[in-house]
Amino acid sequence: MSDILVENKGGVAVVTLSRPGHRNAVTYAMWRQLAELFRAFDLDPSVRSIILTGAGDDFSAGADISEFDVVRGGLEDSKSYELAVDAAADAIYQVSKPTIAALRGYCLGGAAHLAMSCDFRVAENNAVFGIPAARLSIVYGVSATRKLYALVGVTEAKRILFSASRFDAGRALDIGFIDQVAENALAAAHDRAAELAENAPLTISGAKFILNGCARGALDHAAAGRLIDEASASEDYIEGRQAFKDKRPPRFLGK
Repeated sequence: MSDILVENKGGVAVVTLSRPGHRNAVTYAMWRQLAELFRAFDLDPSVRSIILTGAGDDFSAGADISEFDVVRGGLEDSKSYELAVDAAADAIYQVSKPTIAALRGYCLGGAAHLAMSCDFRVAENNAVFGIPAARLSIVYGVSATRKLYALVGVTEAKRILFSASRFDAGRALDIGFIDQVAENALAAAHDRAAELAENAPLTISGAKFILNGCARGALDHAAAGRLIDEASASEDYIEGRQAFKDKRPPRFLGK
């Protein structure tokens, strides 16, 4: 059985971390697989929005530390491992489709990086967050720290990283780490994903590219201009105008 499950229904792809007996701890192989999956989603027109979640009672306890002696034992192995983690998280962050993390139970360490890489984070009341790097003498990576800073600001980011303490869903909502608390996170994520899947893909991909660039302080203005022009010259722009005239829902194809 695969450690990562993928299902696509009605344009909504659901990616499930599936090692419930290990609290969905992410192995080195899974980091690599996640990067491949989310890159492939960019090329799949049948995928209009994406949910990332975990099987069983948890989203994920983070990286599988039990394999560190083998895959992250020394300096060179650690560098390769961190590259794999960043590749997975950045593939989620950069995919042109909207992404929603549905969170319950543990969301710790590297799993927090996965969640922060999504556009939205919906959590249940029992969710527990934390980044225990300071308990392991690991410096949380630049990509992950940048995302944390963008969400919660410098003081809260320092508190989370310096203390390695855990915090609950209410606190996560208050500081901006998540944007919604729901009784059933996966159901709420499905509702939002289905709504977003009906909107113009070129609009969403262009807005996401621009907003992510602004958040990172490294917006490629030329590339943003190309995305704006692509949408203006698209069949979907014609369809949007016609649907408005006809007073009917538009049928966008992403081209």
